[in-house]
Amino acid sequence: MDHTSLQPYLSSSTCIDVEDPDLQALARRLAMPARATTDIVLACFEFVRDEIAHSADFRRNPVTCRASDVLRHRTGFCYAKSHLLAALLRANGIPAGLCYQRLATGDEAAPYCLHGLNAVYLAAHGWYRLDPRGNKPGLEARFDPPREVLPFTPGKAGEGDLPGILAEPLPVVVGVLESCATYDQVLAALPDAALPA
Repeated sequence: MDHTSLQPYLSSSTCIDVEDPDLQALARRLAMPARATTDIVLACFEFVRDEIAHSADFRRNPVTCRASDVLRHRTGFCYAKSHLLAALLRANGIPAGLCYQRLATGDEAAPYCLHGLNAVYLAAHGWYRLDPRGNKPGLEARFDPPREVLPFTPGKAGEGDLPGILAEPLPVVVGVLESCATYDQVLAALPDAALPA
């Protein structure tokens, strides 16, 4: 894949604010002992997965959206954690995007919500999905290319992977994160989007 087509996945933006000084410093620190791109990806992934608390798992406020705020407050929903991972990878010159799954929120089908995760471009494998939401009993994510190890596998009626790898978060996701003040408000208004027919 040529560099031009990957440029959007290396850019800084409002939510993926690559230029933030604290974020830049962390990106450099995580890359320091690394020898290969995959070492840097692993270090950034494990930092976000393990060191940033998932807001719902830990019942933690404030609600964060911008990557630098996720880092500052050390908490975020899956969407926000994916913004931080994308920013750390981009700060290290590694193309990274955002992916979404549509999942049932209960044991049956409806209602549904979106789940946010990442894709990273690896020269040896192409786009590879990884999920930094945070492990807990029954949910495990690892960086083990070319094999994807994701915590969720859509399989129920109405569930599925949204197509594409996005350079920017979906507006419906940003809207929920920016309009809710507490984690329980987000849980009551989780974003959703229909799968393409």
